[in-house]
Amino acid sequence: MTPQDFIAAIGSAAQSSAAQTNIPASFVVADAALESGWGSSGLTQKAMNLFGVKADSSWTGPTYSVPTREYLNGQWVMVQALFRSYSDWLGSIQDHAAFLIDNPRYASAFQFTDGHNFAQAVAAAGYATDPQYAQKIIAIINAHNLTTLDAPAAPVVTV
Repeated sequence: MTPQDFIAAIGSAAQSSAAQTNIPASFVVADAALESGWGSSGLTQKAMNLFGVKADSSWTGPTYSVPTREYLNGQWVMVQALFRSYSDWLGSIQDHAAFLIDNPRYASAFQFTDGHNFAQAVAAAGYATDPQYAQKIIAIINAHNLTTLDAPAAPVVTV
């Protein structure tokens, strides 16, 4: 799947989610692209998990176990981890939004309506182990002009 195909596949779901959650669609698509390798990761293909959301003890849905690369103690290491599994990408997007909304550590991110600042805020709150996470998200947003996903839809005019 090309980046353009991926954006087309999940862009409208990200915009729908943004309208309900105030999580910028540009951030959602860029995060999904980074976490899933533009939809090509095994986790995405097998578990429809776009964001690499792990299954903690509160998760009661299906899971998928996979080795993953984590940045721990100043170095990259491989660890086996349990991830949430979904039946479709929309479910993944909705659960990702609920995860961010329900976790108080990310509350400060919701003061931002653009993907750039939202990414920096969730990164500062410890969302990812990669120290370059926010910069990578911002680079994806810029390279693929994802800020257009954050623009409000034009009103429908009938004559």
